[in-house]
Amino acid sequence: MSEAATDPMTEAFLAHRNLLFTVAYEVLGSAADAEDVLQETWLQRVKADHGQVRDERAFLVRITTRQALNRLRTIKRHREAYVGPWLPEPLLTAPDVAEDVELAESVSMALMLVLETLSPTERAVFVLREVFDIGYDEIAAAVDKSPAAVRQIAHRARRHVDARRPRRSVSSAQGRAALESFRRAVETGDPLVLLEVLAPEVVLISDGGGIKHAALRPVTGAERVARMFAGGMGKLEATITTEPTVVNGNPALLVRLDGEIDGVMAISVEDARITGLYYVRNPEKLSRVTCATPLTLH
Repeated sequence: MSEAATDPMTEAFLAHRNLLFTVAYEVLGSAADAEDVLQETWLQRVKADHGQVRDERAFLVRITTRQALNRLRTIKRHREAYVGPWLPEPLLTAPDVAEDVELAESVSMALMLVLETLSPTERAVFVLREVFDIGYDEIAAAVDKSPAAVRQIAHRARRHVDARRPRRSVSSAQGRAALESFRRAVETGDPLVLLEVLAPEVVLISDGGGIKHAALRPVTGAERVARMFAGGMGKLEATITTEPTVVNGNPALLVRLDGEIDGVMAISVEDARITGLYYVRNPEKLSRVTCATPLTLH
């Protein structure tokens, strides 16, 4: 143990571990897959010629990106057979993530869903360039493209994301206020109260993964979403409780039925009204909603 603690290679990996996890998670949208990527990254680092590694951080990011890309190409095919809408695996995050506007936006459910529409290479390039501000030469080495090709991919991906990403998010305080209004509205079960906090174009996406009941398609429009919540809550025989939390750096609700975690509902807010509701009920995705996962851009 003492040897590992003083080994420069091990120390470098541990020092950059949160960064590597964040890179892998943003490329993959899955914490479980990101952890597997980190294990592969460590194995690849151990095998590497130590004398050839001049910049540990850059080298580790390069390996992580390659491993994440390989895994993303595989899981993309699996996601095509997923039952109902697919949502990223939610992560309970510490307050410092919410305070970092760039990081909070980059891991928000809303933006990560937009990233799902990119090709694997476009997603990796976008994440490395736009989120982590990594240079084109380093990205080129990570994705096995020329710097010129990477510039074109980055431009294309940025244009694609900008056309689909939500408008700049509101402050943390405004987000929490909207969440609390929504929470009270859900508890009353009154669709008219819900309509006051939902934007007219609100979209509800629920992910049960074929394990838990969830709408098989996104539900669009304030009236439809309000009716769904008001009707659904009335039919429940279990006692439902909601607890404000912070998931992926943004306001969310931890939902319990008879004391057991049923799911996590993240939100996106514009102009003090909720435009997106993302309800993850798939139990295979709920292992990281009670203990904070450290994320970083550095």
